[in-house]
Amino acid sequence: MGRAAASLILLLALGVVLGGCPADKPPKIESNVYPTDYKKEIIETLKAGVFTKNQTARVSDAFLSDPALQPVGKEQHYVSCVRYTSHGTTYQIAATATRIAYFYGGHINQLIPADNGECAKAAFRPFPELNAVCIGAGCK
Repeated sequence: MGRAAASLILLLALGVVLGGCPADKPPKIESNVYPTDYKKEIIETLKAGVFTKNQTARVSDAFLSDPALQPVGKEQHYVSCVRYTSHGTTYQIAATATRIAYFYGGHINQLIPADNGECAKAAFRPFPELNAVCIGAGCK
């Protein structure tokens, strides 16, 4: 019994000592790192969310703006605009969409519809990587 009590006291003492150590703080993320892999991230985000939800079969007339610092609230963040025509599987409907990608720490944080003129001044250029993307059934 003495041995068990000594072990318990040792464990309690160790707990007190370790409990006094400060917890590791998560590393600070630099919010305005240029998003070097932005094209791939935009494509993957569209494929995983919007295109699946809207039953998009293919994309045409895709355009993209390079990431640029813009005011977002009281801060500056990199944003990029993407415009494309999606062709759906339901009723063979085609629709043009413009979305804005917000980046934080060099990675996409949001990709939402640009409904309020957020992309009005964007310098769009062709985005052939999005036109070539394989969407839907039959993709590997």
